[in-house]
Amino acid sequence: MSLSSKELGKLGETVALQYLKEKGYLIKELNYTFLKGEIDIIALDDEEIVFVEVKSRANLELGDPVYGVTPAKVKQIKKVAEFYLYDKNIDGVYCRFDVVTVLFLDFHKPIIEHYINAFD
Repeated sequence: MSLSSKELGKLGETVALQYLKEKGYLIKELNYTFLKGEIDIIALDDEEIVFVEVKSRANLELGDPVYGVTPAKVKQIKKVAEFYLYDKNIDGVYCRFDVVTVLFLDFHKPIIEHYINAFD
């Protein structure tokens, strides 16, 4: 199966979304954007707000998908998260940043890794 990187990303987000729902996360927002930044999934895990970055790959030619979360990407995600909290008038709530990677070596059985509290 040959997908564009955008299609692969959307498929990965769909797989990650289903995975998080099955783990009991309550999904609040998808693809929340601010300026040029985006957070793929914003969810609640109990009372904690979780900002989730999803990284997908079809193979390991560029390494594990988690390496796609660069320092610049982390900075951008934090900026969008700060705006989200301001925009929604949320204060005094615990927040964390997770990364979910989806590796499609076999499109029928993607390999999912969930990095809880992946960065501060």
